[in-house]
Amino acid sequence: MQHDTPAHETLWKLIKDIRFGMVTHRTASGMLHSHPLTTQNKRLQENTELYFFISRSGELYERLLTDGEVNVSYSDPGEDSYVSLSGQARFVEDPAQKEALWSPMAKAWFPGGVTDPDLALLAVRIRHAEYWDVKETKMVQLFKMAKAAVTGEPPRSMGEHKELSIS
Repeated sequence: MQHDTPAHETLWKLIKDIRFGMVTHRTASGMLHSHPLTTQNKRLQENTELYFFISRSGELYERLLTDGEVNVSYSDPGEDSYVSLSGQARFVEDPAQKEALWSPMAKAWFPGGVTDPDLALLAVRIRHAEYWDVKETKMVQLFKMAKAAVTGEPPRSMGEHKELSIS
């Protein structure tokens, strides 16, 4: 992966094929709680916002109105790719944007379509991202771990790990 790739392109490459993101927020008591949500983006633009449809009648909607600090995590163990994103949640009331992100799958949750009064469009503005992307084959990884166990030295270079500040 090139290091001069814009942050939003790198992130999109890592998460675009992962169906669900785990959105973590704080409850009223301060406890962390997570919800699996389907990412609605068709791409990640320079504004680096992720979009999710959620229910206005649910606990998540109420919590995010009070405290919009969230973490969204994605994992693809088969590809050894992991992403953790921190950002600020807000709700978007633009009918055109809801329409642009709408999919037939969303209709299962919101039978009234984009005009369903229970439909809320959650936008998460990414401020910080961290990812781990291992490109070595499983065999190479196992060899490095076995070597580390024998030598007592931690394995070197088990893929790319990078933090990105998004502005």
